[in-house]
Amino acid sequence: MRKNLKVAIVCDWLTSIGGAERVVLELHNMFPSAPIYTSQYDPKAIDWFSDADIRTLWLQHLPKSLKKFLPVLRAIAFRRLDLSSYDLVISSSGAEAKAVKTGKNTIHICYCHAPTHYYWMRYNDYLAYPGFGKLNWLARISLKTLVGPLRKLDYQAAQKPNYLIANSNFTKDQIKKYYNRDTTVIHPPVDVERFKNLNDQGKRDGFVVLGRQTPYKKIDLAVEVATKLNLPITIIGNGPDHQKLISIAGPTVKFMTNATDQQYPEYMALAEAFIFPGLDDFGIVAVEALAAGTPVIAYRGGGATDYITEGINGMFFDHQTVDSLRDAINSFDHNKYNSEKIKQSAIKFSVSEFKKNITNFLNFIYKLD
Repeated sequence: MRKNLKVAIVCDWLTSIGGAERVVLELHNMFPSAPIYTSQYDPKAIDWFSDADIRTLWLQHLPKSLKKFLPVLRAIAFRRLDLSSYDLVISSSGAEAKAVKTGKNTIHICYCHAPTHYYWMRYNDYLAYPGFGKLNWLARISLKTLVGPLRKLDYQAAQKPNYLIANSNFTKDQIKKYYNRDTTVIHPPVDVERFKNLNDQGKRDGFVVLGRQTPYKKIDLAVEVATKLNLPITIIGNGPDHQKLISIAGPTVKFMTNATDQQYPEYMALAEAFIFPGLDDFGIVAVEALAAGTPVIAYRGGGATDYITEGINGMFFDHQTVDSLRDAINSFDHNKYNSEKIKQSAIKFSVSEFKKNITNFLNFIYKLD
């Protein structure tokens, strides 16, 4: 890669910890002097960037709790953000950050986590479950009214980057479908190192699910099946579906709403299997389970098809129904899996592999050996 490039990093927001934020972190580690432009930043919620030059937009002055209400304002703010003075702009975006202005001599690479969910693939989910509580009715009216012009703006924004990188083959197909752009797949960075030495004794019992408890994650399927089969399962996390999950859970279902970032790897490593019932663009948490040597029972779709090899590190179920997941769990035998082979299957999704693949991509763009 060329030396002395003037680089900028852009992301939608930095107000919580997730897969998109992990990508930004590793981009920051690769380009520590590059400023990071974002709509809103909450250092109390994500403490990874204390040494970074974070440059927030005017939306920073609005309450972080309003993030869901701000897609139109974010679209306007990022479209007005002029980064034409930079040689290289890397946006990490599943929403509006890809819309930034760049110059004719700027190379803009967008690491795309998904075509913006609330306009495209998950539009019907957001319409059914807006997540605004008593204001759901207003959110539905607004989304129905604005989705047409906002889809047009989002499509236009997706044409701006010189290159698009997809986080999975599933996302690659979604980008082609909604944005009509070709992409290169580079999987996101997973900190596999902190999982690999857990539970070397190999003693496992029960199942585990981890993730934000929202309707599209389909955690209710795992709760219902575990209740019907009287199987021990630990549900880690919280979210708008939490009370619903409690209401359908039997005595074998355990909820952990306050597990720390240091604790949840232990729960993964002690489980017979990690259940991943949602359709996810990639699904870092499932790869973390593999890194802990735990097989994954996943819905056959989304990013999971990039890292699950049946009989080696997990198995699929074909329909997001109680019956389909129940049949998979009934046929599952954790004794048939080798935890060391499972851990090995996660290595190609490591942080070092991500950095190597990004570097190779940049060298290709700049035609370097």
